[in-house]
Amino acid sequence: MAVDGRYIFIVFEVLIAIGCCLGNLLVIWAVWKSGALNQPTFCLIVSLAMADFLVGCVVVPLSVVEVLKVEMPFHACLFINCVLIVPLQASVFTLMAIALDRYLRVCIPFRYKSTVTKRCSWVLAAVCWMLACLLGFLPMFGWYNRDTLKHNSTLKCEFKAVIPLSYLVNFIFFGIFMPLLAIMVALYCYIFFKVRRLKGKTGIAESGAYNHKEHKLAGSLVLVLALCVACWLPLHTMHTINFYGRRIRVPSDVIYFGVIVSHANSLINPVVYALRIPKIKAEFRKIWRSLIGPQQQTTESLEI
Repeated sequence: MAVDGRYIFIVFEVLIAIGCCLGNLLVIWAVWKSGALNQPTFCLIVSLAMADFLVGCVVVPLSVVEVLKVEMPFHACLFINCVLIVPLQASVFTLMAIALDRYLRVCIPFRYKSTVTKRCSWVLAAVCWMLACLLGFLPMFGWYNRDTLKHNSTLKCEFKAVIPLSYLVNFIFFGIFMPLLAIMVALYCYIFFKVRRLKGKTGIAESGAYNHKEHKLAGSLVLVLALCVACWLPLHTMHTINFYGRRIRVPSDVIYFGVIVSHANSLINPVVYALRIPKIKAEFRKIWRSLIGPQQQTTESLEI
């Protein structure tokens, strides 16, 4: 990447990092203030927001270190790149947990509260993070570029220098991301089919309102899933082309653009929560009113 291109990348990454940290902290605060943290689904949404927050405060700074090609020991560089992988894995596993939660909510509505408790959701979120750490740090246990280590004990740290594309493409993308995506799509298709069928059968206003609420929340979570796929698929596709394409190579600048788009996903999610999920939307409005309230009072007093 050219020097000017590096600076552009860093500027975008800094802006994304600030937005990720502030936006996702507000989401966590809003869920806590609204009391929604007692509901299993919102426990998982907080877990997802935490993954997005870590993208802003950990992943982006480490990505900037890589763009600057800071010289360091091989295993230090390997550790940094493993850390970059963990939040993505945590997001994917948490999205899967959310889809499963919504599936159970629709399939066993009367037993849902006794089956899926708050404690159960936190345990599920913890399992998602443990799996993410285990799979993200797998290269530390031997699945790294041995040729690089053979020739360099210290190096200018870059992702492709230490992480093999076989791990990234065959294991992370085709082995985990795509199968989980297929399962989530199937679950949400069933959820929408089930809710629509219940809408057609029920004639009770209360039941209709419940079904509408479930449909709307599921729709919001599907949008989060769709944005995750839209933001991460280009980068995964580029890595796949570089791995399997014998004569085709994706330019570094294009890959860095893909990195920016993938990180932007963590910036977009809080906006979706604020616009689409009523409880979070209501708390965001309260926060906004508390910020502009004193200014309005000052303006009114000056006018008087």
